[in-house]
Amino acid sequence: MDLRTWEDQRGRVSTASGEVSYVDVGEGPVTLFVHGAGTNNLLWRKAIAELAGERRCVAPDLPGHGGSPVTATQDLSLNGLARLLEDFCESLELGELDLVANDTGGAVAQVFAVHHAGRLRTLALTNCDTRGNLPPAAFRPIVELAERGELAPRSVRLAAHPGRMRAGALGGGYERPDEVPGEVLEAFVRPVFGTLEAARQFERLLTSVRGEELDAIEPLLKAFTVPTLLVWGTGDPNFGVEWAHRFAETVPGVTEVVEVPGAKLFFPDERPADLVPHLRRHWA
Repeated sequence: MDLRTWEDQRGRVSTASGEVSYVDVGEGPVTLFVHGAGTNNLLWRKAIAELAGERRCVAPDLPGHGGSPVTATQDLSLNGLARLLEDFCESLELGELDLVANDTGGAVAQVFAVHHAGRLRTLALTNCDTRGNLPPAAFRPIVELAERGELAPRSVRLAAHPGRMRAGALGGGYERPDEVPGEVLEAFVRPVFGTLEAARQFERLLTSVRGEELDAIEPLLKAFTVPTLLVWGTGDPNFGVEWAHRFAETVPGVTEVVEVPGAKLFFPDERPADLVPHLRRHWA
């Protein structure tokens, strides 16, 4: 699915927690796709293109990402983002759904899932933050830059040349960053770092998302029995596969850990064929 077609399918809805830009395509059982920090719902376009003939695929943009605006007072903590997700589901009257998430979106999905287990048929997580690994050690220097207010001006300068992101944290999420289309990198980078104001809000998100929020839901995760699939790239320096297995030991609902050899953080975009068949099997 090309970017123009993707953008033509966008909608926007006002919720109690803020406005949300989203894509909603296909018919059938609802699947909700949640991206992480620094990307947007474009991350899921290839998977959705495969699934839209059999499912209703809904993919929101988190605040300050893609087409979703962010306000100076908006709650960007995991709890706040999980509430936004719930308000979004209510606004679209999505009802029962299957939830799929990546990166920071995986942490948001965990908070959402334990408080709304009755809404979920299944949960599927790809490489993402889990208890004890938020932020990941490899990503901590970027969070520290955000804490000092130094990330925003640096990132705005880089955003003027999106191709440079191939050598940074964004490009590092791909096995083959040189093969990622420039227009895709620009679509990720521009909303987050296109202006200093936007970049300051991204700093605020990075410093608002805290590991203590995952610590707080551990008792609920230990009682979470919704069927949960983990599809994990083994080449990701941020979210090593050991974290998937630790999560599986904690959460009784985990049915399987699928390891994707060599895959990195953004493999749902780069290697959708290593995700979609496992989702179909999980849903079946």
